[in-house]
Amino acid sequence: MALMDFIRKQFIDIIQWTENDEGTLAWRFPMADMEIQYGASLTVRESQMAVFVNEGKVADVFGPGMYKLTTQTVPVLTYLKNWDKLFESPFKSDVYFFSTRQQVDQKWGTPQPITIRDNDFGAVRLRAFGNYSFRVADPRLFHTEISGTRERYTAQDIDGQLRGLVLQNISNAIASSGIAFLDLAANQLMFAQALTAQLSPEFAKIGLKLDGMTVQSVSLPEELQKILDQKIGMGMVGNDMGKFMQYQTAQAIPKFAEGGAGGGSGIAGDAMGLGAGVALGQVLAQNLQQGLQQPAPAAAPAAPAAAAISADEVIATLEKLGELKAKGILTPEEFDAKKAELLKKLV
Repeated sequence: MALMDFIRKQFIDIIQWTENDEGTLAWRFPMADMEIQYGASLTVRESQMAVFVNEGKVADVFGPGMYKLTTQTVPVLTYLKNWDKLFESPFKSDVYFFSTRQQVDQKWGTPQPITIRDNDFGAVRLRAFGNYSFRVADPRLFHTEISGTRERYTAQDIDGQLRGLVLQNISNAIASSGIAFLDLAANQLMFAQALTAQLSPEFAKIGLKLDGMTVQSVSLPEELQKILDQKIGMGMVGNDMGKFMQYQTAQAIPKFAEGGAGGGSGIAGDAMGLGAGVALGQVLAQNLQQGLQQPAPAAAPAAPAAAAISADEVIATLEKLGELKAKGILTPEEFDAKKAELLKKLV
């Protein structure tokens, strides 16, 4: 039995890793109590690095290539026991291989909406998701900070930690980019670049390199999404405010038409049925003319007075016009003028 143990020790003369398992970041060469033969061959393939650990401390790091393990290639061997006189006998040392190729299509996302702060909108709640790729760039640091003495360490083992880093730094990425949040939300590539710039130093702290990041979707609150849609629409017409007013008017008219159809239901339909349709048309025309920076048109002829309007009808009309003012469709001055006109009909 003792003879077989001795023979097995002598077999450790080729140290290599064929990297059969997908997603493995670190792998310890299986030596158990076996010893490495002096002059053994260490083969480190492309997309790999090897780390020698002696007495719990990293002794040396090897990049791609083939090495003969001697006191010349591993200087720390001269300080090992029985090497002070360069005895050519087996020695013990842990060898860890690290995969330095890209770990691609790693997912990130916000399980719940997160709150960020924006100069324009204050607190904003959003959801987003995408993917990223990374690699081991500093095996020494990754070994001491993350993988340690485990026999095998995978990308799945660190997945939760990296997802947490992404979520923790989204708000800081938006703030440090100096770009308005709506611009980032409208440009996913710009959003991804801001995240990459913020996260790269955080990955480097644990020996990793963030190679790429994508933002595949950004979900905003409904109100903010409407503003974003308007901003995109304005981008389509440029900075011409006249064209933007035309764009807004074109967006608003179909909604009022829908409200007026089907028996005059809805806010616009009720207002038109009670004589407010002409006033609403005047408001839209005036806004359009102001946007085009042209002189305001002459006041349109007053709508014919209704044959008989009851107090209840006047109050209902004022309530509808109040809603139009609250939505920004009527200005306070236009609302006051219409109110005065309706109240005169009660005299």
